[in-house]
Amino acid sequence: MDTLPAGTLMQRAAAGLARRCAQLLTDRFGAVYARRVLLLVGAGDNGGDALYAGARLAARGVAVRALLLDPDRAHAGGLAALRAAGGSTVAAAPGVVDLILDGVVGIGGKGGLRPTAASVVSAAASSTASDGGRPILVAVDVPSGVDPDTGEVPGEAVTADVTVTFGCLKPGLLVGAGATRAGLVDLVDIGLSPAVPPVLRVADREDIRGWWPVAGRESDKYTRGVVGVATGSSTYSGAAVLSVAGASAGPAGMVRYAGSAADYVRQRYPSVIVTESVERAGRVQAWVCGSGLGTDERAAGELRTVLAAPVPVCLDADALSLLADGRMQDLLRERSAPTVVTPHDREFTRLAGFPPGGDRVASALGLANQLNVTVLLKGDRTVVASPDREVWVNPTGTAALASGGTGDVLSGLLAALLAGGLSGVRAAVAAAYAHGMAGRAAAEGGPVTSTDVAAALRSSVAAVLA
Repeated sequence: MDTLPAGTLMQRAAAGLARRCAQLLTDRFGAVYARRVLLLVGAGDNGGDALYAGARLAARGVAVRALLLDPDRAHAGGLAALRAAGGSTVAAAPGVVDLILDGVVGIGGKGGLRPTAASVVSAAASSTASDGGRPILVAVDVPSGVDPDTGEVPGEAVTADVTVTFGCLKPGLLVGAGATRAGLVDLVDIGLSPAVPPVLRVADREDIRGWWPVAGRESDKYTRGVVGVATGSSTYSGAAVLSVAGASAGPAGMVRYAGSAADYVRQRYPSVIVTESVERAGRVQAWVCGSGLGTDERAAGELRTVLAAPVPVCLDADALSLLADGRMQDLLRERSAPTVVTPHDREFTRLAGFPPGGDRVASALGLANQLNVTVLLKGDRTVVASPDREVWVNPTGTAALASGGTGDVLSGLLAALLAGGLSGVRAAVAAAYAHGMAGRAAAEGGPVTSTDVAAALRSSVAAVLA
């Protein structure tokens, strides 16, 4: 702002916002001209962005109306531009609206929507579009009521179909409840060059392809990595089979299974080397431990042996339950090799002593620091956090993965990536990414089970690496 003419950044933002709205109107209604757009305008620059975008749409023949929540504090320049382009103000939402622009509260807002604003948003969203459907709702920079820094939604908030954000992605659009409220997120480049490191990173396909261990001409089954799987039991044999399935889809050259479900694993995967215990398994480059293991003394002994091994470890399910009472957490903190824990919210609560809450990034970072581990906090937008405060969010999550046993597949794949030489953070991020893609692929065939995800994992990995 110090180096550009006044209002330059706002005009860039408004231009990108108007362009995206025009595209949405064209895609749905076939044209921009004569469509009906309602601006919900709060005080400050967020409302100014909406007003200037509305002015650009009005200049293209759109019937633009602005509902000012605080007329005395509306952006004067934006309101003048709207009126000059043929737009006008209204006191209430019209009955027919094709697109709504949420310019109520921007990135400076805290807390949920105030009652008056919430009522206005609800009334506008209840309007009917000219084709008989509901209006398209576009949020300006961030859905009003969503905390832009954390994704927390502490009260009433807008649920957008599309959020057009400016300059950089805000964490609140990517994690927690905010990600659900944001819909499809479009980033408009307005020429900012952030001078600070990001607080959150989002993996893309190129990241995963660049990290994934690939066998070379000189590779053999040992140099590619050997992954040990200490999961399952006679009661929970499926956990063993599913975690071995995940491990087998990764880059490791050999899988060793250690546990009382050995017969089930042998029948399903004859190439896997099976033994009855971790101690007898032989040398591995990484372990996964926990899923279906149980919480009795035998299981605790297996976990202790795994934690004592000088190799990377992925801990899931029953291993986390065994850690929750604190008796083995010193072993965890003292490990020099990478350790990754993969809790869902209830497991996180048992480990940390409190639920993740609205700020999932801060919660994951806190547990990572507390236990000296990398934390993969499962969810629709899985968060990966390390003790050195590196944080990633996975963009491929899907509700289809909310099914028993899918986490077993994830932890097996993650351990194979650790055995292949990836760091704890990269292994966790890459595993979550590929696992999410497998969940999406499995969902194309209907309701998803963990077996479906395991079956889709190999082809999904191949597609990511292609």
